[in-house]
Amino acid sequence: MSQDTARTQAGTADDGDFTQEYLTFTLGPEEYAIDILKVQEIRGYEPPTTIANAPSFLKGVINLRGTIVPIVDLRIKFNVGQVEYTPFTVVIILNVASRVVGIVVDSVSDVTTLRSEQIRPAPEFAATVDTRYINGLGTLNERMLIVVDIERLVLSPEMALVDEAAA
Repeated sequence: MSQDTARTQAGTADDGDFTQEYLTFTLGPEEYAIDILKVQEIRGYEPPTTIANAPSFLKGVINLRGTIVPIVDLRIKFNVGQVEYTPFTVVIILNVASRVVGIVVDSVSDVTTLRSEQIRPAPEFAATVDTRYINGLGTLNERMLIVVDIERLVLSPEMALVDEAAA
């Protein structure tokens, strides 16, 4: 899928209106959305090989066709609900900045298209709420989607998934 296919101009270049496809998934009671162009594949959850002294959200690594892939549990990272591995728990394999990373989510919902006017800026919160990785809130009928900048999250120094020199 080319970037032109996933992101098409819905208006003129001057008005900045565009549509973009997102993969939606759940973490606890909330629905999130990430750019579909960052998604490589979706797999069922299998316990990864643990890494000693890793942060709690870094569950370990898996061998994906010869590539060692770190697995991050977003429920732990975002402190969302009780962490429970069910048959619906999946790993979304991402390809971000030439790095392959897996994220554990409760379930994948669907692929949806949002127009730029459907995405509102994230509200300002007190300093204790981290909104650095939220692009905005998307509205789709009665659904509210938290649009995550997954590249910024994965490349952030606190994730320790990419050398700072490489990012």
